[in-house]
Amino acid sequence: MRVLMVNALLDPVTGGGTAERTFHLARLLLERGTDVGVLTLDIGLTAERKQALADVRLTALPCLLQRFYLPRPSLDRIYRAVAAADVVHVMGHWTVINALAVLAAKRAGKPWVVCPAGALPIVGRSGALKRLYNAVIGRRIVREASGHVAITRDELPAFSSYGVDPAKVVVIPNGVSLIPEGAADASAFRARHRLGSRGIILFMGRLSYIKGPDLLLEAFLQTLDSLPAHDLVFAGPDDGLLGKLQATAARAGASGRVHFVGYVGGADKESAYAASDLLVVPSRKEAMSLVAIEAGIRGKPVLLTDQCGFNEVEVAGGGRVVPARSDALGEALVSLLSDREALVRRGATTREFVRRDYLWDTAVARYLELFRQITRQA
Repeated sequence: MRVLMVNALLDPVTGGGTAERTFHLARLLLERGTDVGVLTLDIGLTAERKQALADVRLTALPCLLQRFYLPRPSLDRIYRAVAAADVVHVMGHWTVINALAVLAAKRAGKPWVVCPAGALPIVGRSGALKRLYNAVIGRRIVREASGHVAITRDELPAFSSYGVDPAKVVVIPNGVSLIPEGAADASAFRARHRLGSRGIILFMGRLSYIKGPDLLLEAFLQTLDSLPAHDLVFAGPDDGLLGKLQATAARAGASGRVHFVGYVGGADKESAYAASDLLVVPSRKEAMSLVAIEAGIRGKPVLLTDQCGFNEVEVAGGGRVVPARSDALGEALVSLLSDREALVRRGATTREFVRRDYLWDTAVARYLELFRQITRQA
């Protein structure tokens, strides 16, 4: 079977969870004997990532306008990539490269599968452009697809609004790979970023409004006196809020207890998780928190808002889920961090829960089943 994975970004810094999902699925599909191609833009595509995809047919198009991820016209390259596949998997929704790939698939008579990853609702900036995109082609991309993948069941109403029967949508959550014991060095992370000996409350992700780092900072500042043994560490690239967050911490006289270490990846990311006592995901909206799963497989407890698509972790007893408000986050921080033994037990429970239900191997098996069904029908 030949599969083409389409995603505007493969860069883990700017691409976030959809880039990681595409990257891991491509590698594991290849390991399962699938002929895999990836169609993407060349933004942030490092030599390290290219090397990791050395056996994948990689088509990286130059980007003309990064604000809208507009690729340089390369219709022949796109068509060749699509024509070489039996099925096309399109990640996300609001990108020109997705539209061009689907148009090429229609021309070549190839079936395509959509995985919007929570992107179908029109939220955030560029609302007028998104409505135009949907009117021209976006709704047809979703409605005419041969397969539909949601990351959580919370996405089903969005598919319905595009004219897709929710019963036909396959739910395949994000996943994670097993981590070898002793793979991370917590002391190395502390030393590299000049952190002290206090416990670490960790935020891992882009410093953007949608990710809610301002909510977490406000919650932490409200509980400074109640959490004298903990610092707050923001690990992630700036996406518009860094200056505001730094100014807020400074005004509160808490600069020494709030740390901004920038993007972390590879061994540094492993060390960050190892050094942390608690991961907090204060997002205002996202399809499904990948970093919560990453922390969970490493035995770390998690605190999330109810907008993260991972409420199951609280049902399993491994984490807490609260409304996306600073007061709710603050109360949960104090409650969780006041009982060290209970916190460790939550982390162990989260690890077993993720090992059972949220490995990439499980996701790939479900994708292969879907792809085989679609290609048989085609």
